[in-house]
Amino acid sequence: MNRNNKQNRVNDKRILSPGKNPGGAVELASHRSGRHNELLSLGTKDVYTVPSTMSIIGSAEEMVHRGFRRLPVTDPGTQQLKGLVTAGDIIDFMGGGQKYNLVRGRHHGNLIAAVNEPVRKIMSTAVTTLSPSADLSDAVECILRTGYGGLPIVDKEMVLCGIFTERDALNVLSAYRSSLTVEEVMTVSPYVTSPDAKISDVTREMVKRKIRRLPVVSGEVLFGIVTAMDVMRFLGDGDAFSGMETGNAEEIMQLPIRELISGELYTTTPDTNIGETARMMISRGIGAFPVIEDSRLVGIVTEFDMVRALNREM
Repeated sequence: MNRNNKQNRVNDKRILSPGKNPGGAVELASHRSGRHNELLSLGTKDVYTVPSTMSIIGSAEEMVHRGFRRLPVTDPGTQQLKGLVTAGDIIDFMGGGQKYNLVRGRHHGNLIAAVNEPVRKIMSTAVTTLSPSADLSDAVECILRTGYGGLPIVDKEMVLCGIFTERDALNVLSAYRSSLTVEEVMTVSPYVTSPDAKISDVTREMVKRKIRRLPVVSGEVLFGIVTAMDVMRFLGDGDAFSGMETGNAEEIMQLPIRELISGELYTTTPDTNIGETARMMISRGIGAFPVIEDSRLVGIVTEFDMVRALNREM
């Protein structure tokens, strides 16, 4: 039986492996030619933004509603870029890192009060940006160098023109017929957590290690995967506050991470071609696949891994 087509049911969590989805080769030379405004045609021109005065909870709700990992923060009048708020900033604020000081210090641990602070209090202001005249090669190299999943495109006056993300790069690069397998590009023995780990412990681990997702393992069985966006949904959907009695952040951050894990989990296998895996990531809207062999977790492969590997082959 082809391992790429295996389906396993573990702890009532359905694990689906992406099947074969070969794509034709594509001529990519034109994407490296430095055509004017190339990035705007490959990325997103109509970017949803928020003002710096929007509340943290309002920004989180918008990110969840629109399915975005990041939101540019702009001046409403000039549309000049003022900062960027990401899912990482939100989990840092919720207890993972330094931005939690806003909750602990100014609001004495009261998360309900803290989430109504303006988003400028937690947004990143030192934002790496791209010029509209940059080509695909420039943008991909910048993503790989900085590790940032999305880069705003701004003109000389810092007016926001668009945004270019890992997913945009993958959309182009995935058409390339790669010879590599997942095993050659994945992270072996990734950091994992357990279903009973506290949300606070998981967010701290994400912030400390600068990662957006953690496989959740019970014994030797893959239970699921938790992402920064899962934590975002927890806050943005209002679930974080529904059962709170005191408003204290510790009350909800002590809940087990299993509360945030969705039921369906997609995986891949070590011998799957990375082009196939990249195209499955795009079609499913997923940023990473746990890698399974003989029903065991052996690695994790992410959009960043795909972009880095495909870019090296070109």
